[in-house]
Amino acid sequence: MSFNVAIDGPAGAGKSTVAKEAAKRLGMIYVDTGAMYRAMALYMLRKGIDPADQEAVAASCGQADITIRYEGGVQVVLLNGENVNSFLRTEEVGKATSVISAIPAVRKKLLELQQALAAKQDCLMDGRDIGTCVLPGAQLKIYLTADSAVRAKRRYDELTAKGQVCDLKQIQADIEERDDRDMHREISPLVQAPDAVLVDTSRKTQEEVVRQIIELCLERR
Repeated sequence: MSFNVAIDGPAGAGKSTVAKEAAKRLGMIYVDTGAMYRAMALYMLRKGIDPADQEAVAASCGQADITIRYEGGVQVVLLNGENVNSFLRTEEVGKATSVISAIPAVRKKLLELQQALAAKQDCLMDGRDIGTCVLPGAQLKIYLTADSAVRAKRRYDELTAKGQVCDLKQIQADIEERDDRDMHREISPLVQAPDAVLVDTSRKTQEEVVRQIIELCLERR
């Protein structure tokens, strides 16, 4: 039986970064479900489909073939055979992802792939509804969060380091708007599973969070 770890939490909490590193040290497969949703959002944007047009998105999502594979230890997201890693982290794709992720047809398509991956091998999976919907039977569930101001500052530093001009207050407003949308959507809202361990990263370094996750995994294993 495979050992599964589910990590949920709001945007900017650092889920992907720490989950990826913890999985690497534990020798587990890391599955970034957010990247899969981002790939679907990218597909819609490229097709000129409004992410808010639920009927159009539902009708088109079946044409998007989204898979994950590892190349040299790095997770690669393939959209209809194309490596789209470099296109997934833009603000435009991020906003579109939050909108399409509430559409049942999109969730159903990606849910099937995510569960198939987890059934075959030990994996650490992060997203918004992993512990509550995708992997409700996961041996370890973690809810990773941080204060919205802290998350906004992290995102601001990340963007400015890339030479992008951005506004800290606007980034925080966008994060809080996304939190509200994710937590109050009708389908699989972002919520801490009753049996999830709460990990607040507001005052912790990345290394401290990684070590805490590893310790929890070793305890449950």
